[in-house]
Amino acid sequence: MNKRLKVILPIGVIALGIIGAFVLAISRPEVETKAPEIPPKTVRVMEVRKQEVTMTVKSQGSVVPRTESALVAQVSGRVISVSPAFVSGGFFETGDILVSIDKTDYNLAVTQANYQVAQAELRIKLEEEQAALAIEEWKSLNGDKPPTSSLVTREPQLAEAKAALAAAKASLELAQVNLERTNVRAPFAGRVRTKNVDVGQFVTPGSPIAVVYAVDYAEVRLPLPNESLSYLNIPYDFRGKKTNEKDSQVILRASFAGKTHEWEGYIHRIEGEIDARSRMIHVVARVENPYGKSEGARRPPLTVGLFVDAEIIGKTIHDVTIIPRSALRDDNRILVVDGEDRLHFRDVSLLRLNAETAYIQSGIESGEQVCISPLQTVVDGMAVRPVEKNGQLGSRQ
Repeated sequence: MNKRLKVILPIGVIALGIIGAFVLAISRPEVETKAPEIPPKTVRVMEVRKQEVTMTVKSQGSVVPRTESALVAQVSGRVISVSPAFVSGGFFETGDILVSIDKTDYNLAVTQANYQVAQAELRIKLEEEQAALAIEEWKSLNGDKPPTSSLVTREPQLAEAKAALAAAKASLELAQVNLERTNVRAPFAGRVRTKNVDVGQFVTPGSPIAVVYAVDYAEVRLPLPNESLSYLNIPYDFRGKKTNEKDSQVILRASFAGKTHEWEGYIHRIEGEIDARSRMIHVVARVENPYGKSEGARRPPLTVGLFVDAEIIGKTIHDVTIIPRSALRDDNRILVVDGEDRLHFRDVSLLRLNAETAYIQSGIESGEQVCISPLQTVVDGMAVRPVEKNGQLGSRQ
């Protein structure tokens, strides 16, 4: 009996296991298959608005004087005095005497010229008296018969005396001019750049006295790409045409004494050539009274040689949409999110691009949402989960 159990029990256990497995297999519930759900990609969007934009163009340059002149001596002599303003950086006004040259020789020359004029005037009077006596003597001897020669009436002698008087007066005028030239006067209101002479030094005609420049205006030469002119109110120069000089405002900024300062000016002119190497065109900004003290602001003067950043205020354009440049796809396409949160490509017309901003002229309307997230792979019509970006770009860039 024990032997039978040892055989039957294992077989029974195995049979029960097979039966149980079969029952579990046929009684299992049906499994429903579902496609995997892919969550929509989260993207940042900005709601765009059409706005009025004032275009600006940026450039850089150095301040130069409007006029710079080298003063030279016109007469020779020893320098006997100089103006207190005749120092490097000194200011002077139009007509100020900067340098005085010894006048002794020139005063003597004026005296001698006055004596020569007096002699020439006396000789004319003598010739006129002698001519009158000669005519009376001829008439007493020959009646009404005309003289056979002009020498009889002393006409050549009188003409020569008058010419001598004119020459004497010219010599007097030259002596007076040379006397005036002993005072070297300022040709305009300005400032001394370099000083070349001082008291006791002997100068000759053509000797350099100083280099001076005007201070009524300061100018800055600004290079621009020629396509930038389309954003500015700068009229082109034509022969014989008068232009309004103050159409384009310029703001100049520079760091001086540890602070950033601003000066306002305007575009005065466009230079006549395009640079052959850089293909840039130069405009000249002008600032009036650069050395005048500003009211209510402790601002330094706009000193010659100062390097400045310039912002030229240009045209005002209406109905412009501004987006980050990174939102552009292929330079003239953007991604727009519709009302069903789906992405769509949109072709737009660009007005201008700079390093950070794109100005769109047409192709998008106010209230639409533009995707500004960088996406590697985009399918037109793909679903997204938009997240709004607070704030908008400014209107002056």
